[in-house]
Amino acid sequence: MQDGFDLSTIIFACLAIFIIWKLRSVLGQKTGNEQPPQELNRDNTQEPHKDSWQNQSNMPPPRADNDQVITLPPRQPAPVSQKDRWKGIAEEGSQLADTLDRVVGLEPSFDIKAFLEGAKVAYEMIVVDFAKGNREELKNLLTDDVYRGFDQAIKAREKAHETAETTFVSIDKSELMAAELSGRDAQLTIRFIAKMITVTRDEQGNIVDGSPDEVVDTSDIWTFSRTLGSDDPTWLLAATESGQ
Repeated sequence: MQDGFDLSTIIFACLAIFIIWKLRSVLGQKTGNEQPPQELNRDNTQEPHKDSWQNQSNMPPPRADNDQVITLPPRQPAPVSQKDRWKGIAEEGSQLADTLDRVVGLEPSFDIKAFLEGAKVAYEMIVVDFAKGNREELKNLLTDDVYRGFDQAIKAREKAHETAETTFVSIDKSELMAAELSGRDAQLTIRFIAKMITVTRDEQGNIVDGSPDEVVDTSDIWTFSRTLGSDDPTWLLAATESGQ
């Protein structure tokens, strides 16, 4: 019994040695000359230039070591060519496009799309503030000449003991119509097409003009002015006219 036990032990030991030898031959073994993972990554990835997208302000914050999700920073938009700069705003080679080029020459940070969005906000604010008779807000958004005209209209309404209400439903379009540049003084003219509800009431609350239930289509042409390169970024309303 003892001899049989010893013989079985020897047989199993030989089998174990054979299996280990086969595994080492298939999987390989460390030799001490393997390249670390980070070196492999460096060899297969071009080192970014110091001015590349990795150094932009929209680079995402580093993630924790145990975070398995890696968020790449957004791709920077391709530079807009001179030809397409005013696409959808002004025709190439037109006087309007030429004036806008001069505006950018004096103030490189000028963004026409951002300007048009800001003009829509100003349009709604001014119309609503005028209806409310909010002179303090209007002073910050109008040139002196335009403010005097608005102030006179507000005084006439107050004298008649009337109140006005304006509710914007939508601004459907804001279109750049013209641009003028005199020295560093720029004027941009926009046509607004909007839907709003307007009503004027007397002292007793009776409706004397408009309707609280009727949506009216309106069209206005407004001109905004600003001295380019100045510290004050505000474009002031310099002229108004009906676009009807």
